[in-house]
Amino acid sequence: MLQHPDIHPVALQLGPLAIHWYGLTYLAAFGLFYFLGTRRLGHLPFAQLPQWTRKDIEDILFFGVLGVVLGGRIGYCAFYKPAYYLSNPLEILAVWQGGMSFHGGMLGVMAAMVWFAHSRQRPFLQVMDFVAPCVPTGLAAGRIGNFINGELWGRVADPSLPWAMVFRGAGDLPRHPSQVYQFLLEGVLLFVLLWLYARKPRAQGQVGAMFLMGYGLFRFIAEFFREPDAHLGLLSLGMSMGQWLCIPMVVGGALLWLGCERRRP
Repeated sequence: MLQHPDIHPVALQLGPLAIHWYGLTYLAAFGLFYFLGTRRLGHLPFAQLPQWTRKDIEDILFFGVLGVVLGGRIGYCAFYKPAYYLSNPLEILAVWQGGMSFHGGMLGVMAAMVWFAHSRQRPFLQVMDFVAPCVPTGLAAGRIGNFINGELWGRVADPSLPWAMVFRGAGDLPRHPSQVYQFLLEGVLLFVLLWLYARKPRAQGQVGAMFLMGYGLFRFIAEFFREPDAHLGLLSLGMSMGQWLCIPMVVGGALLWLGCERRRP
């Protein structure tokens, strides 16, 4: 059984300025998105659409960052602690205390992409098809930050598991390094599958639909190894909040894919 490395959350201290590892992973996520976005401009159908330029990538990234931060925070407050934040509304602004939801961040990004599509007079599904393959690497970077910080650890594991790990703050029992599982599933594997899937002609909207299905499925699997939120525990049918939020993603993605297939010229 392994011991989680005690890594200080501050990567670099420059006088009063503290640069955290988690902040660096966010920067890496945004940088990877921009890099992959420039590669997407050379893929069909975008290579045949002259209105798509690097300026669009910069604007999508800007709106996307706002969507992630605002949606992630509001989603956490609404999905995980609604009663507390209704009683303490000013605490919603205390982002430095932690508390972000991927599912809320995804809704925030989708709202931002609706705004971008409307302002540029582009089909919303076309925008989502462009964005979807560029997202998983950012998710992977975020899971690296979770692992470095020793947070969002997994459930108790069999001590004979070679990679079982003891996390500081989680007691002395070995646990699944669920951050690594999510890095591999929702990050690396989902990126490879989506990138390859998007390289061949698809009906408009199907790439975005595959992201919804793929992330929802991989996150659902990973939640079996991730420790549920202490204040929620397991909900109906023995599933976590994360798993319940993934079900509409998978169903919605499947319905969208089928609908796009039927409209294929």
